[in-house]
Amino acid sequence: MAREFDVIVLGAGPVGENVVDRARAAGLEVAVVEHELVGGECSYWACVPSKTLLRSGSVLRAARRVPGAADAVTGDVDVAATLARRDYWVSDWDDHGAVGWLEGVGAVLVRGHGRLDGERRVVVSPPGGGDEEVLVARHAVAVCTGSEPVVPGVPGLADARPWISRDATGAHTVPGRLAIIGGGVVATEMATIYAGFGTETTMLVRHGLLGGMEPFAGDAVATGLRALGVDLRTGVSPVRVVRDEADAVVIELDDGSTVTADEVLVATGRRPRTTGIGVETVGLEPGASIEVDDTLVATGAGAASGGDAPWLYAVGDVTGRALFTHQGKYQARAAGDVIAARALGRRVDAGRFGVHAATADGVAVPSVVFSDPEVAAVGLTTRKAADRGLAVRTPEVAFSSVTGAGIVAEGYEGRARLVIDDARDVVVGATFVGQDVAELIHQATIAIVGEVPVARLWHAVPAFPTMSEVWLRLLEADGRPEAGA
Repeated sequence: MAREFDVIVLGAGPVGENVVDRARAAGLEVAVVEHELVGGECSYWACVPSKTLLRSGSVLRAARRVPGAADAVTGDVDVAATLARRDYWVSDWDDHGAVGWLEGVGAVLVRGHGRLDGERRVVVSPPGGGDEEVLVARHAVAVCTGSEPVVPGVPGLADARPWISRDATGAHTVPGRLAIIGGGVVATEMATIYAGFGTETTMLVRHGLLGGMEPFAGDAVATGLRALGVDLRTGVSPVRVVRDEADAVVIELDDGSTVTADEVLVATGRRPRTTGIGVETVGLEPGASIEVDDTLVATGAGAASGGDAPWLYAVGDVTGRALFTHQGKYQARAAGDVIAARALGRRVDAGRFGVHAATADGVAVPSVVFSDPEVAAVGLTTRKAADRGLAVRTPEVAFSSVTGAGIVAEGYEGRARLVIDDARDVVVGATFVGQDVAELIHQATIAIVGEVPVARLWHAVPAFPTMSEVWLRLLEADGRPEAGA
């Protein structure tokens, strides 16, 4: 017989966990279906292990940039200790703690592969085989199945046993030679990690690095990678890949050259994980993003959208809106509140529930690349603002103008740029490049979401001597406000 719950959540990653948390806090009965580890991609194979692996090298390089500390640095990264610390932070790929949290909030965990089976129905195939279980939702089903890496159809690549990001973040031995296909965030961070480990690292990049960001960010990161010893090749693409008799990977490029490595990492993007989860039974297309409104209701699912009682929600990477854990968790909090309000018969108004318009259209979505130098960005780039028809001002300064930056590192190099909407006189984009700039980005996010007038930002005084004083330098570069502003 089918088991009934108020809410069924497909996927127990950070996004699914936040939907569960909000729905349970409202007193709803919740079941969450997961076929892998509770805690999801971010906890075990992405954000947490990658940033842990990056930290050892970044700290070591930071120390070498400070006289008085530099002389105390006598060795290179301890790879074994770094991998052991990674193992600790991913709990040795054991989800006992995460399961305990689910049970602690009163959610029911159903192990197995879940798929939609028409309106409000989910069928779960147990991990070890056996009889399938049917779950029925009284109020809502939330699809939180995330995304998966894309492996391009280069001849021979699939047969060459390529690494995906999971292999790179979960490795227990470090290859002597690593080739990376791609020039985005994952490719850049993995190159930083492995070059720091002493691996002979080659990047094969079709265009420039970090193409969606300000060009000066990609240029700075390229310089940093080369300083780490990375062989960065731009303007090339693989045309054929083979594993030879010595188990080495040989990559033929479209410029006629070849690259030989022990492993090849494919980091060419991700796609929503909507195949094999039954979306076709509710009128959606497998493999495509699930379009949602600002309350996270699936809008293309026939009876699931609109009406008095929408029941199908999609949250996180499956929506294709912003493939970041923090944005998925933000959407999940909104979705959980919306689901609870509707289940309890409360009115859902746009001013109180759902996601903010600035996050829905990508204007207030922050991101950080933990390369060397780091890149922290939020909102529109200069080019994206122009594409939207905005007239903008783009004050830009070097971090060398900030005393705090010089204290952080001798000869500190980095840049910062704001994108200011001329018509409204508010910040709509910001990019910071340099050591330890990740913690600066939330200030910009607040300014964008709050639509704080630039004239008022002059009264938000940064502490001296901190890196945040770059905000004062940026405002000075933009020009002092007129008297009485």
